[in-house]
Amino acid sequence: MAKKGADVTNQSSGKIEDKVLENLVQLQKVQVILAEKLDRLSDQISKLLGLFELAAKSLAQSPGIKPGERDNDLLEKLNSLLDQNKTIAKGLTLMEERMRERVYGTPKQTEEFPQIKENAPEQAKSETGEYIPSPSSTRPLPRF
Repeated sequence: MAKKGADVTNQSSGKIEDKVLENLVQLQKVQVILAEKLDRLSDQISKLLGLFELAAKSLAQSPGIKPGERDNDLLEKLNSLLDQNKTIAKGLTLMEERMRERVYGTPKQTEEFPQIKENAPEQAKSETGEYIPSPSSTRPLPRF
């Protein structure tokens, strides 16, 4: 009877060895495919680098491009848009101050940044012009 148990163990270990060998062969196939793909990727990156070098050489050889009339129009429109954004930002700031005054009853701030209490968190003490949230209150938010 001991021989039958040993035969079963040998058969199962033989099956395991066959599976391990099969997995190793599959792994080697995958590694070969991966190596081929990496070679192709390396070639494509080399070609792309050559294209960039060619473009840099042609840019260096060509004279400077002078801005045209369309570029000046675009710059004027962008400057106008920036001015409009500044005006909108000022209006929103004024509206926020009025709403804060109505809801919380705090007087209008005359300084650029509101006074911050000593026990406020460090992130609210920023003086770089970042947004500082309005003071927390136990009052519920207004419904509009």
